[in-house]
Amino acid sequence: MSLTLPLQSSYLDTLPERFYTQQPATPVSAPRLIAFNHALARDLGLDTSGMTDQEAANLFSGNDNPATARPFAQVYAGHQFGGFSHQLGDGRALHLGELDSPLGRVDIQLKGSGPTPYSRMGDGRAWLGPVLREYLMSCAMQALDIPTTKALCAVATGDPVLREQGPLPGAILTRVAASHIREGTFQYFAARGDTEGLQALTDYTIARHAPDAKGPADLLQKVMENQAYLVAKWMSVGFIHGVMNTDNVTISGETIDYGPCAFMDHYHPDTVFSSIDHQGRYAYSNQPPITHWNLAQFATALVPIMPDQDAAIEDFTAIINRFPTLFAAEWTRAFAPKLGLQPNETASTLAQDLLTEMAKAKADFTNTFNALDITDDLFPDWHARWRAAAPDDALWRKTNPAVIPRTHQIEAVIQAATAGDEAPFHDMLAAVSAPFTANPDYQSPPKETEKVHQTFCGT
Repeated sequence: MSLTLPLQSSYLDTLPERFYTQQPATPVSAPRLIAFNHALARDLGLDTSGMTDQEAANLFSGNDNPATARPFAQVYAGHQFGGFSHQLGDGRALHLGELDSPLGRVDIQLKGSGPTPYSRMGDGRAWLGPVLREYLMSCAMQALDIPTTKALCAVATGDPVLREQGPLPGAILTRVAASHIREGTFQYFAARGDTEGLQALTDYTIARHAPDAKGPADLLQKVMENQAYLVAKWMSVGFIHGVMNTDNVTISGETIDYGPCAFMDHYHPDTVFSSIDHQGRYAYSNQPPITHWNLAQFATALVPIMPDQDAAIEDFTAIINRFPTLFAAEWTRAFAPKLGLQPNETASTLAQDLLTEMAKAKADFTNTFNALDITDDLFPDWHARWRAAAPDDALWRKTNPAVIPRTHQIEAVIQAATAGDEAPFHDMLAAVSAPFTANPDYQSPPKETEKVHQTFCGT
C-alpha cells in the first residue's frame, strides 16, 4: 500500500472497553474512488503521491485495513428532539484511529462501513446521496473558515443500499475530526451512574481538548466558548444544522453530522430544515437557545463526578447562565465584518435591523450580504444608516461569500450521480471550495419548481 497512515488509538489505550466495540469494516464488492481531498491530505502531512485511485478506494472502503488501524465504534447517548435516548452510538461508522498531524491530533473515521452493535436495526450502510451532501457541505464550511469535521475521501461501494425509495448506490465517507467525543458521550455514562467511566472520559477529554483546564468547570467553560463561536459563525452564513441533538454536538466545537442541514435561500428567522421538526425546535433563530439547553445537559452530566455536588450545581449554573451574553458577543463578532464594521453596538443593531428588513422582503440571505452596496434599492433607510457608519468596503466584500452549497443544487447533483453522472458533483465541489469567487452558475436561489420540500435525518 503506497499511502502510510501512522495511526494511534489513545481512545482505546486510555478508556475502558465499555466505551466502544472493536470490529472490522464490512467488505464491499467493488470499491471505486469518487473524490479524494488532496489538499486536506497535505494539511494532515500525508504523502499521497504514489497512491492510485484504486488503492485509495480499497483503503477508504475498509477493504484494506492499515496495519496500524484498530477499528472501533463509539457508544454514546443523547437527547433527540428533547427526548433522552439512553444508548445510541456509531451505528454506521468505524474509527480507524488517530493521526498526529500538523493540524493536531485527529480521528480518521469511515462512515457507512457496515453494521455495529449500535446500529439499532439499521444496515450500517450509507447511500451515495448523503455522502455527497456531507462532502460538499463540509468542504464549503472549511472554505468559509467555520469549524467542521472534514471530508477526506468518498468511495462508491458497488453494492446497493435498500431505502424506502428502493435500491440506491452505496458509498462510504472518510471523515476527519479533532475527535468524535460528543455531549451525548458524557450523558451515556452519567445516565448509568458510571462515575468511574465519567471521570475517565472527563480526564481524557481535558487532556485532548482543554489541557489548560483545571477540572470539569473549566472544561464546561471551554466547551461553551466553542459552541458559542461555532453557532454564531453558522448564523452569519445563514446555516441551519437541522438536528442539534446532544449526540450531534462535539466537545471540540466542530460541525458534525450533516443530515437535514441547509444554507438558507430567502431569509426568515423561523426557517426549519428537517421535515420531522414540526415544532421548530431546531429553527435558524432557535439555534442559540438550543445550544444553551444542550450545554445545560452537558453540565448536568458532569455533576456526578464532583465531590460537592450542591456546590457544583451552583458553579455550573453560574457558568451556563453566562451563555446568552457570551453568544451575543460572538454573534456581533461574526456579523460586524459582514457589514464592514468593527464589532460594537452600532454593528449589532445594524445587522439585526438588516435581518428584519430581509425577512419582510423575503430577501436571499447570501446574495443580500454579498451586494450590500446596492441595498439602497431594497432598504434605502437602512442603507443610509449603514453608509453613515462608514463601513470598510474591502472588509465586507471579502467577508461575504458569493457561493454556498444551495440545497436544490445539491439535490440535482445527487440525482445526476445516482444516475451515473458524477461530473456535476465535481463542478459544484470546485465552486463551493472557492466561496468568495463569483460563479453565476451557483449563485441563484431556487425557482419555485426547484425548491426541496422534504428533508430527513440520517443516511
